[in-house]
Amino acid sequence: QVQLVESGGGSVQAGGSLRLSCVASGSIVSINTMGWYRQTPGKQRELVAAITSRGSTNYADSVKGRFTISRDNARNTVSLQMNSLKPEDTAVYYCNVEVPRGGYKLAYWGKGTLVTVSS
Repeated sequence: QVQLVESGGGSVQAGGSLRLSCVASGSIVSINTMGWYRQTPGKQRELVAAITSRGSTNYADSVKGRFTISRDNARNTVSLQMNSLKPEDTAVYYCNVEVPRGGYKLAYWGKGTLVTVSS
């Protein structure tokens, strides 16, 4: 099993910054992709940013140029630096990791951390 613990959510005014972090622990030999998703009431969970084990990144168009994802493989940690926040960034943010298991890839989710951006 893999456990994910997120931190760094909170409330901020538009234009401000927050940094989210997620630490993975448990039965981990390696982690493939690590990422952040977000969800608002009534909407599907959407990808915000992802980073592979080699450091390749992928961002949602809505956050390009404002958010930066990074990871520390030695500490099994993924972070999301969020700058120039907008009210539409308000959501619950979820950490996600993909772990190889016997030829398969298993996805694990954190419990989520709330980000609220006020105008």
